[in-house]
Amino acid sequence: MQEGCFSFQLELAGPLDIPASLELFRRHGDDLLDRWDGVTMTRALRIGDEVIPYTAISVGSLEAPALLVRTPSLASKDAVASAIRATFLMPPSSYLALLRADPALAELDTRFHGVRTVRQFDLFAALVRCVSAQQVNLRWATTTRRRLAESLGERHTVGGAAVYSLDPARVARASASELRALQFTTRKAEYIIGIARAIADGRLERPTLAALPDAEVIARLTAIRGVGRWSAEWILARTLGRPVVAAGDLAVRKGVGRYYLGLPPKALLPSEEETRRAVAHWGESAGVAQTLLLAGITTDAAGG
Repeated sequence: MQEGCFSFQLELAGPLDIPASLELFRRHGDDLLDRWDGVTMTRALRIGDEVIPYTAISVGSLEAPALLVRTPSLASKDAVASAIRATFLMPPSSYLALLRADPALAELDTRFHGVRTVRQFDLFAALVRCVSAQQVNLRWATTTRRRLAESLGERHTVGGAAVYSLDPARVARASASELRALQFTTRKAEYIIGIARAIADGRLERPTLAALPDAEVIARLTAIRGVGRWSAEWILARTLGRPVVAAGDLAVRKGVGRYYLGLPPKALLPSEEETRRAVAHWGESAGVAQTLLLAGITTDAAGG
């Protein structure tokens, strides 16, 4: 679907390192759903039955960040601007006190100053991201998501840039064999179709989840086949923007073991409970702290 183009500049609060924050969208390849090529972010914003594609180029500085945004029309400007402002989760006012009390986090903040959590507003796409990453390397997970986008997604363009969105109703009508043809396992194919059906029939909705406490969100998500606590915690952190530690994530556990428990690289990882205890003091800053922790582990693993 070809769209027109309307451009505007959007100033954001700093410090914010936009390029470094968006690296998660190309580190393991391009899934066509959330796109970042090192210069341009291309995403699709779903509002009810409408999907608005947009692009954004970083034109500001770390302390005074700004984006040059392109949308299909002037009418879509306010919705896109509002979504972008909510995309990068900024630390709470208590964050500076936490840095003074937590030398490990202070060092990570210095190394990755301005790196922030990037929210994934589309609940279905976020859950597909979680399911696709189960028990495989992340590059392969990206490959299977890209195939899903190309096969069952809708292509949108703005200013010559393309991005895909996933319609839960369309995926809900697919068969497991269709997804297996994309090289999802049978179990993952069933999980994705089941999640799509739960969202399409209204059993699972982001606005409803956003109004619930963490424990109830986890209960509702984990009631869906294929969604475990690890996935539910990532939805809390990255989709709903809650200060939640995804203690079941191996990279998070590895980071806590290295930076907080002094464990050598090849040591057994701390348990989920040990991970939660070690960083319980993060409190309302858990979102930004977890993002910096993952930036450290990822960079160290790459020899950076």
